[in-house]
Amino acid sequence: MEIPYTVETRPDTGLNNVKIGIWLFLASEVMLFGSLFASYILLRIGSPAWPAGEDYLDIPLAAVNTAVLIISSVTMVMGWASLMRKKLNTYRLYMGATILCGLIFMVIKYFEYSDKFHHGYYPSTNTFLAIYFTMTGLHAAHVLGGSAVNAYLLGPGTKLWKKNPQMFINRVESAGLFWHLVDLIWIFLFPVLYLL
Repeated sequence: MEIPYTVETRPDTGLNNVKIGIWLFLASEVMLFGSLFASYILLRIGSPAWPAGEDYLDIPLAAVNTAVLIISSVTMVMGWASLMRKKLNTYRLYMGATILCGLIFMVIKYFEYSDKFHHGYYPSTNTFLAIYFTMTGLHAAHVLGGSAVNAYLLGPGTKLWKKNPQMFINRVESAGLFWHLVDLIWIFLFPVLYLL
């Protein structure tokens, strides 16, 4: 059975179903993280004293993680652009770099969390750390999920390239949109938690 509008665009929206689906999913992710940011604002405003991020967090390490995620967004776009030019090997190189950046981010986050636990800082320590672990932990789960999808699109998923290149390009583009949202969320998390 052929599913309509997986590659061709719908006449009513000008988008294919894959793109409509990913945008709806991304809207739900924005609502999820938006509610967490709103909770952070309410808790911070309502608190008589709020610790500075530098009291608990490693700002230089988080800055490196920010740079790593920004680089990963660039490599994701370059991978998609390589597919648009029909260069599968170049795509593999860029997608591999994107996955590597995601793994570097997770390794740095592991060291950051380990340091917190070593010093006895847990979500139960105070409200700031509860918010920190909730928001960065959920973000890290999204980085892991995005990296797993990207790894699939680098490995077994490339079989689709031979059968239906446009459908494969659409899948990579959708994974890229998710990856960019994950990066964008971190760009908001970094100053809000670490710098303010």
